[in-house]
Amino acid sequence: MYCIVDIETTGNGIKGNRITEISIFKYDGYELVDEFTSLVNPECEIPYFITGLTGIDNDLVRNSPKLKEIAPKIIEITLDTIFVAHSVNFDYNVIKNELNNLGIDFIRKKLCTVRLSRKLLPGYNSYSLGKLCSAIGIPLTDRHRARGDAHATMLLFHKLLRTKDAEEVFKSFLSARSQEATLPQHLPKEEFDKLPKTSGIYYFKDGKGKIIYVGKAVNIHKRVLSHFYDKATKEIELCRETHFLDFEETGNELVALLVESAEIKKHFPKYNRAQKKSIQKHGIFSYEDRNGIIHLAHNKLKLAPNPLRVFYSITDCRDFLEQLCEVFELCPKYCHLQENVAHCSHFRIKKCTGICRDIKHLKDYNSKVQLAIKTLTKRKSDYIIKGKGRTPEEETIVLIKNNKYTGYAYVDKQEQIISHSDLEPYLQFKENTLESQRIVESYSLKNPEKLIEIEAEAWSLDTF
Repeated sequence: MYCIVDIETTGNGIKGNRITEISIFKYDGYELVDEFTSLVNPECEIPYFITGLTGIDNDLVRNSPKLKEIAPKIIEITLDTIFVAHSVNFDYNVIKNELNNLGIDFIRKKLCTVRLSRKLLPGYNSYSLGKLCSAIGIPLTDRHRARGDAHATMLLFHKLLRTKDAEEVFKSFLSARSQEATLPQHLPKEEFDKLPKTSGIYYFKDGKGKIIYVGKAVNIHKRVLSHFYDKATKEIELCRETHFLDFEETGNELVALLVESAEIKKHFPKYNRAQKKSIQKHGIFSYEDRNGIIHLAHNKLKLAPNPLRVFYSITDCRDFLEQLCEVFELCPKYCHLQENVAHCSHFRIKKCTGICRDIKHLKDYNSKVQLAIKTLTKRKSDYIIKGKGRTPEEETIVLIKNNKYTGYAYVDKQEQIISHSDLEPYLQFKENTLESQRIVESYSLKNPEKLIEIEAEAWSLDTF
């Protein structure tokens, strides 16, 4: 038994979306068994553009039942049926979310007539309900009203059930292991199945093949799937526009981060927002107070005089200060990790030797601070970061020269490389941007043991 469903909504994504009309046709595969159609009072204002599309305005639904009043009927008519809709994830998730807000669990098996049509009726330019129905001769009246769209979807579903190979396709779509109901409506399953379960970057592309999102992942297959389960409005919109997927394996997460950053700056994808923001740099600096205590402090770079070290996020900056406190037994209070306290009581740092309680150890404490400052100013300028390759026989090398990200290389483990010039044929030279610099700095900060210092012209993979 099937229930063909269509809803009209206030158009505010998924979580903020409210139902204004619902129509459910209970169908046994041959004929209509039952029907429920109702306007719904969304208990909020209906936007003008929605009224322009559907004709449903605030006055029309003012005296209509609220969702909680018709929820029992929705549960009853859909019980023990398969939930069918055109672009099923939208209708199903809005109804599920609305009922969950009322404390009602709603779980049904799903079928999508868009995905079924693409599989069973290939070759059409568009699989929107209106254009598909027009192309195959299905009458569609009252477009963008719940009953009209649900009735047309039922007629389309009737045709799909009787199409060649329908039984096999329906069976595969309803399999517990099938991800057909989860994938975006325009995305062929073959596109998803080609994704590897390795580190790298992935691309979401629209119907014209234009890149609309770039992401990185330790497991590309798993990460892409997580986008399809995410119910945030941005993710829903991204999935609706996705027709194709592509990927590039990188071997490890660091190279994935660097390639992702470069690709975002190259293609400027519509749905990549994080790296479009300007990076706020922070600096660590030192000063001596009137009691003679040397402080280490941090601030935005433009407010940090003569910075000892520059960071590309406040988190990395504070993490580094915490490490200095641990290693050199410095006081969190005088490293400005705790403000407006008489004595330090940092929940992670327990090695303060008491300068915040007794100034008699001033000379010894300042010596530790000066040693920390010396460490800050003495940095590796030329080094490599070696990592896992795309295959067991391969390694990646990220090269930093003069403290600037230069590029990366994929090198066979058996390759004899005895000088810097030997690496250059393999090196993919890249631009050193603020974002790539931040990525390298952050990785170097958290993984200092993986940095391998190199001489200008004398280093070998054998020594790594």
